[in-house]
Amino acid sequence: MAFAPMGPEASFFAVVDQHKASLLATLSRGGGEPAGGGTRLASSSEVLASIESVIQDIITSVARNEAPAFTIDNRSSWENIKDIYYTDSQLFGNQTVVDNIINDISCMLKVPRMSLHILSTSKGLIAGNLRYMEEDGTRVHCTCGSTAVAVPSNIQGIQNLITDAKFLLIVEKDATFQRLLDDNFCNRMSPCIMVTGKGVPDLNTRLLVKKLWDTFHIPVFALVDADPHGIEIMCIYKYGSKAMSFEAHNLTVPAIRWLGLLPSDIKRLNIPRDTLIPLTKRDQMKLDSVLKRPYITCQPFWRKEMEIMADSKMKAEIQALTFLSSDYLSRVYLPNKLKFGGWI
Repeated sequence: MAFAPMGPEASFFAVVDQHKASLLATLSRGGGEPAGGGTRLASSSEVLASIESVIQDIITSVARNEAPAFTIDNRSSWENIKDIYYTDSQLFGNQTVVDNIINDISCMLKVPRMSLHILSTSKGLIAGNLRYMEEDGTRVHCTCGSTAVAVPSNIQGIQNLITDAKFLLIVEKDATFQRLLDDNFCNRMSPCIMVTGKGVPDLNTRLLVKKLWDTFHIPVFALVDADPHGIEIMCIYKYGSKAMSFEAHNLTVPAIRWLGLLPSDIKRLNIPRDTLIPLTKRDQMKLDSVLKRPYITCQPFWRKEMEIMADSKMKAEIQALTFLSSDYLSRVYLPNKLKFGGWI
């Protein structure tokens, strides 16, 4: 059953459709991920073989009267690009310790974290033109209304995904996501899908964005604050995080485009300086760090925007657009960006 059309005329999405055709052409030429690629889980036998290999190395070391040692690849390099904690909180201290241990084991065994059958709780939300069935048979129907659906905890288990969305919009912050829902943005721009990781995205939100791209190959846009933190979050979706760079190929969507808020938009829209925020020393360090990353050399337009921010020494939240009007983001800014191709 098709979704009921409620958005603008088809011609409105002409530039978005051209962008999708360009993405598909790149894929067909082998310039990106193969169609239907996705994340391949290691089989139980492959995981067991990896574990047995580690144990065999330990036995060999003991037989030679050598101290056993684990060899773990560097999982925090830009060049790579059941909740266990509560069973013994005194032993582990905090959840971060558990996450680091799991990531180390995953890296050592060279298998995706999901292959270890360790699931984490999701914090992300999804709304828009999307239906799917969860592993237990539950049918989920996301809507364009004011209520969002929680991102599933087992992304690999969802199936029968159906959508006619023209694009997927990643929204950095929950407050912005909720405001767009309240402004009926999903209906007005239907068919579309919106996702938020509520700040730095959790593993499941990243996996969901990846699965939607692998399944439908629709344009994916990011809406983040014009500040180093927002850029960092966008880079996590597109290129991966340093802490999990060893698994970046399973979690990232290189096709993501930066829709807004662009530092150049601040001047173009005549947003008053008193609505901007000075960059802190920590902001400047973060910005310098991002500019030095290898993948930025392939993004000259991103670099230019970050240099505009560095030169102005100012940052802006998406909420700065409310100076123009309370619903400027959903009524003017995003529709114009989507209609006229205002992404980089």
